[in-house]
Amino acid sequence: MGEKKSVTIKDSQAVMPRRRFLQAGLAGSALAAAGSLGGTKPVGAAGLDIPDWSRYLGASVDAAPYGKPSRHEATVVRRSVEWLTATRESSVNFTPLYALEGFVTPNGICFERHHGGAADVDPAEHRLMIHGMVDRPLLFTMEDLMRLPRVSRFFFLECAANGGMEWRNAQLNGVQYTHGMIHCVQYTGVSLKLLLEEAGVSTKAKWLMVEGGDSAGMNRSVPIDKALDDCMVAFAMNGEKLRTEQGYPLRLVVPGFEGNMWVKWLRRIEVGDESWQAREETSKYTDLMPDGRARRFTWEMDCKSVITSPCPENPLMHKGPNVITGLAWSGRGSVKRVDVSLDGGKNWTEARIEGPVMPKCLTRFYLDGWEWNGEQVYMQSRAIDDSGYVQPQMTELQKVRGINSIYHNNAIQTWRINKTGEVENVRLA
Repeated sequence: MGEKKSVTIKDSQAVMPRRRFLQAGLAGSALAAAGSLGGTKPVGAAGLDIPDWSRYLGASVDAAPYGKPSRHEATVVRRSVEWLTATRESSVNFTPLYALEGFVTPNGICFERHHGGAADVDPAEHRLMIHGMVDRPLLFTMEDLMRLPRVSRFFFLECAANGGMEWRNAQLNGVQYTHGMIHCVQYTGVSLKLLLEEAGVSTKAKWLMVEGGDSAGMNRSVPIDKALDDCMVAFAMNGEKLRTEQGYPLRLVVPGFEGNMWVKWLRRIEVGDESWQAREETSKYTDLMPDGRARRFTWEMDCKSVITSPCPENPLMHKGPNVITGLAWSGRGSVKRVDVSLDGGKNWTEARIEGPVMPKCLTRFYLDGWEWNGEQVYMQSRAIDDSGYVQPQMTELQKVRGINSIYHNNAIQTWRINKTGEVENVRLA
């Protein structure tokens, strides 16, 4: 693994037409007899053997009052990188994208980023204050907020540093680590616009300062136009109250903007006419340019995609037909198209988008019936959003941003599939 000045690209791998793929015998023993799935064995007239687990009564309905995944999925967990930060209380862990289906992230494996550890907040004592350039300063209890009209929306949340370690070269071998600072859930809460209108925001107001109730007093400036557009004050995700690590009992939702602005344990919103020049928007979360200057307030998460299978965690086990799948997203709008390349970006095939396509939401894509012949492959995906933005190659991104950046890396990811079926993170020159 490492930077490759040049690589030899193999011939494009064929994509088997769907009809021929199905005709190959996906219905039971015909497929097995044809050997289309490699290790599949023919079955006799008697059919399946009776396994041991079907001979005994299973667990009762009360065995797990709060349900958990199967014990056979125990390895599907958030993971951190040992050397990434000095302390776990101010660090990040990663969503296991390789194990997910669809576009919704289960609450228990949504990535975390803390600046002073996860706060243990008593909802009965928690308050949200709105003040500053308003007609009526307000102080809300959780009970107050629960009495207001609710909204539910699906959005992705991505840390601006997602992929930040990959700027210079391929570093981490796993999609969980290269792209796992992201999740997508259904948030439920109250429109921030509703709360601001209730407080009576001054016409001279330009910014909000949002502050969390954690030990770091995490705060960020948010432009008023965004706050009055699609921001939410959320108290639930995926049908249940926020998890502690996701900001229980209250967090800000800033769709399409970098995750650092989605302040957790939200306690205070101050309205003003200038940005607050907070730590996270001056010394941090800025884009260092080749000339040494840094761009600020680059909030939007650009169009991006990644193949989640095959990937380093999901190697190929069989020659013949396989499914390529991944996720795409854009903070500017909706994903319009995703292309897949099997020769390092020389040629592209349009993938099939599955499920709902919603703005600022993860979108699942597939390339069905890809026929792997056991040869080495350089696999990429490229997303295009409804604004016309095309996800760039890393060489294109570096021409503008240089190599000393951290944030907002939305470059095309390359997976090299070796002849053994193993998958590696590589960089093409």
